[in-house]
Amino acid sequence: MITLTIWSDFACPYCYIGETRLQNAIEELGLKDDVQVDFRAFELDPTASKEVVSTTPERFAKKYRLSLEGAKEQIEQISSLGRELGIDFNYATTQYSNTRDAHRLMKLAEAKYDRETVGRLNEALFKAYFVENLILADHDVLLAKGVEAGLKEDDVKDVLNSDKYDDEVRFDEREAMMRGVHGVPYIVFNGDFAVPGAMSTDGFKSALKRELKKQGMEAEIKPEGERPHQCGPDGCELL
Repeated sequence: MITLTIWSDFACPYCYIGETRLQNAIEELGLKDDVQVDFRAFELDPTASKEVVSTTPERFAKKYRLSLEGAKEQIEQISSLGRELGIDFNYATTQYSNTRDAHRLMKLAEAKYDRETVGRLNEALFKAYFVENLILADHDVLLAKGVEAGLKEDDVKDVLNSDKYDDEVRFDEREAMMRGVHGVPYIVFNGDFAVPGAMSTDGFKSALKRELKKQGMEAEIKPEGERPHQCGPDGCELL
């Protein structure tokens, strides 16, 4: 059994792209029953407002000191990577807000539900943000997505109307800090070696094969000729 521990944020485009590539690699290698995925919370901006205060192109232009048109071009390049995977990726029209409650909802799923339900919720939250362009700080959105993934309505309401699982989210983020994680996605294989960033599907297949063979382990693995992409508090690595 291969255990993958993944730090990510639902507002991180490379997290959605990277996790989709990883799932494709797992399926193509026929390892669906041999891989266990454990999700960890990582907020790109813990101080983000629960209200949408700007458009994604405006935020992008300010962060990277680009013109509005330049920002839109960079956003489209990232979106095209998602579309290559069959995702109706609409990064330009995302509505950026605080993601802590979305992470708390994931902690509920991990604590009380099976792994299939956890996986469905993870996918539903990414899709809500990047495909449907919903506001992840909106409790009505989180309630709908939680129930859609298989969580009980009362369980979801209980979490959203309290601060339950806030400590668990903070614990994940402290662990990331202790590991020196500054960008996501960040994936640890069996607690032994890390794959930082959204590698290609072939890159993930190579990493999985290495783990299966139990050889060539290193602190980090970066396939030759490939530059994995990540997002961090200071922004996403641009193409």
